[in-house]
Amino acid sequence: MPPKIDDILKGFKLNWMNLRDAENGKILWQSSDDMSMPESEHEARVPKKILKCKTVSRELNFSSKESMEKFRLEQKVLFKGRCLEEWYFEFGFVIPGSTNTWQTIIEAAPESQMMPATVLNGNVVIETLFFDGDSLVSSSKVRIFYV
Repeated sequence: MPPKIDDILKGFKLNWMNLRDAENGKILWQSSDDMSMPESEHEARVPKKILKCKTVSRELNFSSKESMEKFRLEQKVLFKGRCLEEWYFEFGFVIPGSTNTWQTIIEAAPESQMMPATVLNGNVVIETLFFDGDSLVSSSKVRIFYV
């Protein structure tokens, strides 16, 4: 019998995450806070120079006590509550009792469409939905401050 969603959530932990300039591999931001917990809005202080990157690499390291058949994320970038972008990422099968590192590449919008850090600062929330197939496992909201 497949694990229940509550069991998956209890056994799921986001161990660390980082954001890199994908062109040179330099880490611009990292955190070991578990931002996968839905009970509160989390905060991230990200260097504003990340807005100048053409591509950003995001690495997530997570542990799961339970198996997941089709682990995936849906993310929305919200500016003052309005959705600016949506991203979809698929990881696939997660082995029970495993720790995994997942790297994804995110392409920036054209420079002409980018808002300055002063406008975005504190007004952007990244909403992440964690799924196993079509079943929602958890959700997370992270408010971004550009420093």
